[in-house]
Amino acid sequence: MLINLASIDGEVSDNEKKYILTIGKANGVEEHDVHPLFKNFHDINLPVNLSDDKKFDYIFSLVQLMKIDERLYKEEIRYCSRVAARLGYDQDVVFDLMTQVKSVAMEKDEINALRDLTMKFLKTS
Repeated sequence: MLINLASIDGEVSDNEKKYILTIGKANGVEEHDVHPLFKNFHDINLPVNLSDDKKFDYIFSLVQLMKIDERLYKEEIRYCSRVAARLGYDQDVVFDLMTQVKSVAMEKDEINALRDLTMKFLKTS
């Protein structure tokens, strides 16, 4: 998903690539396994039965990546909204996060406040 989002504007910036590689590493995926993925568009495949915290992690990472190159494109916003809907959020969560997520590292308390904020957008099953 992150690679798809980074590729929407036609190029993957160095900052976007670094961010994706960092996320991969944090999830146990080595750089040499991530690099080939930049060559293709990928379907949106989400694991089933994600916890609310994992859903937040997905949408937070997408919005932070979208902001990292300091340019926002309509197609990026649409993509994030589609993923948010697939995660069970009201699509408006993307707009709230866009105004508050920073493109740089955020403090844990800031992220937790955003996690709480997004709960109101999570649809109950």
